[in-house]
Amino acid sequence: MSILIDKNTRVLTQGITGKTGQFHTSAGLKYANGKACYVAGVTPGKGGQQFEGVPIFNSVREAKDKTGVNVTVIYVPPPYAAAAIDEAVDAELDLVICITEGIPVRDMIKTRNRMRGKKSILIGPNCPGVITPDELKIGIMPGHIHKRGSIGVVSRSGTLTYEAVGQLTALGLGQSSCVGIGGDPINGLKHIDVMRMFNDDPQTEAVVMVGEIGGTDEEDCARWVKANMRKPVVGFIAGVTAPPGKRMGHAGAIISGGKGTAVEKLAIMEECGIKTTKNPAEMGKLLKSVL
Repeated sequence: MSILIDKNTRVLTQGITGKTGQFHTSAGLKYANGKACYVAGVTPGKGGQQFEGVPIFNSVREAKDKTGVNVTVIYVPPPYAAAAIDEAVDAELDLVICITEGIPVRDMIKTRNRMRGKKSILIGPNCPGVITPDELKIGIMPGHIHKRGSIGVVSRSGTLTYEAVGQLTALGLGQSSCVGIGGDPINGLKHIDVMRMFNDDPQTEAVVMVGEIGGTDEEDCARWVKANMRKPVVGFIAGVTAPPGKRMGHAGAIISGGKGTAVEKLAIMEECGIKTTKNPAEMGKLLKSVL
């Protein structure tokens, strides 16, 4: 098993005719079962065209009706990305993965409100995507560093997702699924949501959790882990050296009132039984040590 995506997923790329959409769709097509899984693209006004054999439609609804897509990945420019999410949610796709960085917060607040009560799950925005190694890649992560296995990875940081995966693979530890949730202040799945999925996934034996300064998502997840998790979890928090009140990395990485610091997050994670490191180069070794 895996979480969120597998070889049976049918993928739509919104913004497929843009430079970024084409580059990463092409990479996704070349990875594992990509040719069978990437079945549609959407760019308004470009319907009837193709990209590397993938048919392009004018709307998400049309693409769903014609190809049966159930997951979309969005590479639409920031001013229009929230509307692209809205369109996918209105078409009742199962999963919406938004890679776009820099979407106005006001737009995302409206989109999150529109999503209430809808079936679609949102990952991102400002995220690297999701990969089930040797099965399907949706997003911008480098596929070659991944290896099929039993370690789950969930991270707010894109580059540290790759760092954790690279270390695990080098140690011979493959991954069940890797999920980059993104670090924007208004986003979809949180650490706790993905952790629940890993806890229920029989293929996942342990989890690497990477967080960032700002907010309380990591603390909330840590407390849930202490009460519910049946598998070992190790963690790292990016932004250890961030001064109070300063932003580092993602738009959501803002310390307020002395809360949300890396030190505070790591302390709570340790209290909840999550083994942590202050050195990002030690994530893989730490995970191996708890197995």
